[in-house]
Amino acid sequence: MTSPRFRIGTRGSPLALWQANRVRDDLIAAHGLAPEAVEIVTIKTTGDAIQDRPLSEAGGKGLFVKEIDEALLDGRVDLAVHSAKDLPTELAPGTALSATLERADVRDALIGGSARTLKELPAGAIVGTASLRRGALVRRLRPDLEVVSFRGNVQTRLDKLGRGEAHATLLALAGLTRLGLQGHATEILDIDDFPPALGQGAIAVTAREDDDATREALRALDHAATAAALACERSFLAVLDGSCRTPIAGLARAEAGRLRFLGLVLSVDGARTVEGVIEGDMADAARLGAEVGRDVKARTPADLLAAFG
Repeated sequence: MTSPRFRIGTRGSPLALWQANRVRDDLIAAHGLAPEAVEIVTIKTTGDAIQDRPLSEAGGKGLFVKEIDEALLDGRVDLAVHSAKDLPTELAPGTALSATLERADVRDALIGGSARTLKELPAGAIVGTASLRRGALVRRLRPDLEVVSFRGNVQTRLDKLGRGEAHATLLALAGLTRLGLQGHATEILDIDDFPPALGQGAIAVTAREDDDATREALRALDHAATAAALACERSFLAVLDGSCRTPIAGLARAEAGRLRFLGLVLSVDGARTVEGVIEGDMADAARLGAEVGRDVKARTPADLLAAFG
């Protein structure tokens, strides 16, 4: 039996497997490979195992990639597929971001019951979310609502909603669409009112830094505009030392060689916001993101800044 040419490491959730299969299909198509040449290896991560508390209390979003990085560095897999928003700002030494697929819709979706929109939810209604960003943005728009922690994959959160554990929840529209569940969305939230997580809607592929053959093969999958946008957003995060303990949002858009970026930080209650905007050449994406990061950090009040520690 011939060994596969590429082994893809991924989490085992339905959305993670959809993303891994998308990368598998793209690799096969780009290089004319036989289907058996690309294997998907499912890896359980610490982040998947922790369901009883917010990840911000357990160590942050790096818990979704730790075991996958170990498998990559040990040579058990050749590449790893992640939701870009789950990647820590500092990648594991010896690994490199080697491809970014074309970004899907970056917006968030509300899944409500009888109240179809955020505006229609009655005062005191419960909104479930695992995201500090979404919680802060909900409180900014509707301080009269109660926000509770909602962990689990997409279907788990929909099931919790169905059991009445909350009146509404929020999920990335891209994830719902990839799973064929977009019909559950009762409202697509406007980007100006509800800016996305940095990296939302993008699929990121990492490989070993010294694996030139795999990294060269992945170049065919890289989408230049998405890669530039992600470089800008991750640079902004790096300056702020952002993690899932901090409500941070923003979006970079690259088109025709130009890039425009909005980045912001919020207080947990959503009452205060510090934001920055910049435009420039797409080739300067990382520098532009870092510049906004430094500007926002300099203007953030000391008590808010403490959240970054």
